[in-house]
Amino acid sequence: MRLTPGLALATLGVFLAAGSTFAQATNSSPTFTKDIAPILQEKCQDCHRPGQTAPMSLLTYQDARPWARDIKKRVVQRTMPPWFIDKTVGIQHFQNDLSLSDDQIATIVKWVDAGAPQGNPKDMPAAKVFPDDGGWKLAKVLGRQPDIVLEGPDYTVKANYQDQWDRPITDVGLTEPRWVRAVEMRPSNLEARKVFHHLIAYLYQDETNAPQAQVPVAKDAVFPGAGAILMEWAVNKNYDIYREGTGKLLMPGAKIRWEYHTHSTDHDITGHPQLAVYLYPKGETPKYRTFLAFLGTSRIGPDFIPVLDIRPNTVEESEGFHVLGAPARLENFQPHMHLRGKAMSMEAILPDGSTQMLSYVGDFNFNWMTNYIYSDEDAPVLPKGTVIHIKAWHDNTNDNPNNPNPGAWVGYGDRTVDEMAHAWVNVTYISDDDYKAWAAKHKTGRGE
Repeated sequence: MRLTPGLALATLGVFLAAGSTFAQATNSSPTFTKDIAPILQEKCQDCHRPGQTAPMSLLTYQDARPWARDIKKRVVQRTMPPWFIDKTVGIQHFQNDLSLSDDQIATIVKWVDAGAPQGNPKDMPAAKVFPDDGGWKLAKVLGRQPDIVLEGPDYTVKANYQDQWDRPITDVGLTEPRWVRAVEMRPSNLEARKVFHHLIAYLYQDETNAPQAQVPVAKDAVFPGAGAILMEWAVNKNYDIYREGTGKLLMPGAKIRWEYHTHSTDHDITGHPQLAVYLYPKGETPKYRTFLAFLGTSRIGPDFIPVLDIRPNTVEESEGFHVLGAPARLENFQPHMHLRGKAMSMEAILPDGSTQMLSYVGDFNFNWMTNYIYSDEDAPVLPKGTVIHIKAWHDNTNDNPNNPNPGAWVGYGDRTVDEMAHAWVNVTYISDDDYKAWAAKHKTGRGE
């Protein structure tokens, strides 16, 4: 497997030499109005518009023209849009695919090389309409506002300070068990997104008398601690939608224990997490329960803290193995590492000894914690006893532009300058009969 060093997200700021704002295209050249604007509307404008996180707007030709050369550079490098799945191996169909096709990249390159012409203004598609949805991405996807919005208390990140953590607790406020259809999480304001490295909503609840999904899950089938995490937010990871007939469970008296991991900038910033919860209708019980699993690569030390040993000026490899105690469907793949993170793969080792590469991110970028959500048809369904093999690479050399100090030994830790390596994966356990029916339909031929 070829490893390519991660590409750092540089500050956009390369302007074109002066030219005609309304340059006309040759007959063979793409134009902004006819060819480029539709690509930007589909793949870029959700972020590249006023009031969003991107540093510039790409809504109009006048907005985009000064950035043409840099747009070309980013799309050729495949650092924009932020989608780092290796397209040569593993599953390739995702619900939230941000990537550009080879044809789209070639079109942008030809447009820039031709002088970035505007073309005929009459060819410009109608402006994309962004709904007034309170900012919740799922409101557009699900066609409704959330049933519950939970907020943690404000936290002020002091300027030019070391990493900080806060772990406040919030009541969910339910008086009866309810099943969750989807969750979305975000910082409370755009400024706060600059300083929150991640936010986690841990779920504290008594499940002594918890209702079961229609297909109950044996306790020994669930990864330790998997039921305790409701949602994790990081840049470019925003929401989880549980597939039809699956969900998570909230109990009366449930509490959210937030985890804020912050790193400072050059001025004080105050913000807090917001969590939107979309519920199933009262009385509706999904067939399956989904669990967010933390699948690490590190061995566990005697103090129950993961161990990483990344020597100076080296590329180090670590791996972890996690056994499915029941048949299951894996819903997504989201690698999590810090500044020296280089690559991560997720492989299934099946009970018959065969292997299946599920996903590989070869150009991990710390600035974008992208969550790759498998399509309904392509989400891997695996038999009991399958080993989920997570492998990670850390680049502690000068070749890594994100590396703050290649000469330092690096171990496991929560600070940004420390390291970690795990995949966040939503795991939905299914029954033996359901797995056999799925395998027969898909003719997998997998041995048990």
